[in-house]
Amino acid sequence: TRLQGDWSSDVCSSDLTNMRALALATALSAFLVAGAARPAAAQPHDFGADARTMYRVVACAGDAPLPAGVDARTIEAHCKSVRPWYEMVTRRYVTPARELFAKLRPASLPKTVVYPFGGGDLLSALITYPDATEITTVSLEHAGDPTRITAATPRQLKAALGVYRGAARALLTNHDSASENMQKLERGAVPGQLSFFITALAALGYEPVSLKFFTLQADGTLHYLDAKEIAALADTQARRKKKSWVDTDFSEAFTNSELTFRKAGDPKAPLVTHRHIAANLANNAFPGSPLAKHLEAKGKVATMTKAASYLLWLSNFSGIRDYLLAHSAWMISDSTGIPPRHARRAGFKQTTYGKFAGSYLGASAAENDAFRKLWEEQPRRKLKFRYGYPDSEGNVHLMITEPKAVP
Repeated sequence: TRLQGDWSSDVCSSDLTNMRALALATALSAFLVAGAARPAAAQPHDFGADARTMYRVVACAGDAPLPAGVDARTIEAHCKSVRPWYEMVTRRYVTPARELFAKLRPASLPKTVVYPFGGGDLLSALITYPDATEITTVSLEHAGDPTRITAATPRQLKAALGVYRGAARALLTNHDSASENMQKLERGAVPGQLSFFITALAALGYEPVSLKFFTLQADGTLHYLDAKEIAALADTQARRKKKSWVDTDFSEAFTNSELTFRKAGDPKAPLVTHRHIAANLANNAFPGSPLAKHLEAKGKVATMTKAASYLLWLSNFSGIRDYLLAHSAWMISDSTGIPPRHARRAGFKQTTYGKFAGSYLGASAAENDAFRKLWEEQPRRKLKFRYGYPDSEGNVHLMITEPKAVP
């Protein structure tokens, strides 16, 4: 501290040096004592072991021993059904999609991906953006409780795996998930979203490393839950994010997940982070929310959406549509993506693949006309796989939405 006042001129230099040294030592001592007294921050609880159990028991990947109490015959019968699906999805979807997207993706794309309305579909995110280091999916569904696999009775687990297979087969066959399947898996011993995420890892040759849960702060930053916080929320049930959806039967702690993973069998492979956030993206919930702030803080991102019930066509989802137009460096979608009039107004161009004759679900006649015109005005570009919904006549299709080149 600088000495001030008339008396300072009467202090000899050696005394002044000693006084300064004493003041500095006193301040440093107080700082160290305060630091020692402050409790260490609690560490986020890591459910990585539970994720690896799901990888073995639900996704039928790896060769780790089954956990105690899990019936081997049940899992053997389950995996006999599941494993052939991986070859099927590789042949019908993974291989042709990777070949096409490798030709289409700009080299300078951000490695951060945002996928709204992406319930359970980590598979498509990894196929579309294989170089991504961070992926965020957002949907109405909660991540789910990973501890229920080993807590379930043999009968409960057998029944839950049957429900999972019905939904997973649709995911791997159609490359997206029907809402009714997602709702079924909001309850029971096999958590729906997490099971789909870990199934995607198994199908594409990845393995889970860690699994944590978090909440969003008011400013959009993440707060990871520690063991005490998770225990305190044990009796607080996770509620539906939309009136017409369903409540879960597990704790609110298991709403938002962060799953890290890497190429299977390679401990030195780089980690990829996938976060799933359960949220309603309608205008009465999204604009100005912690989720909106969290996504906006990422800056320019690669984006995608598919099988999104044509919600981006609606005025009451303009907030998430405006976010995509403001932050997309490059976007891929089926016809449930950005309508042409909004894309043009924001300075984007759209390139079509496959064929579009009309919306798969009932939707705006005006937007349908605009999409038909968009496809009719462009040369026919072949598409060898389903990406989201087919059109009203069963045709597969997709489109790229990207900023127009600046002269």
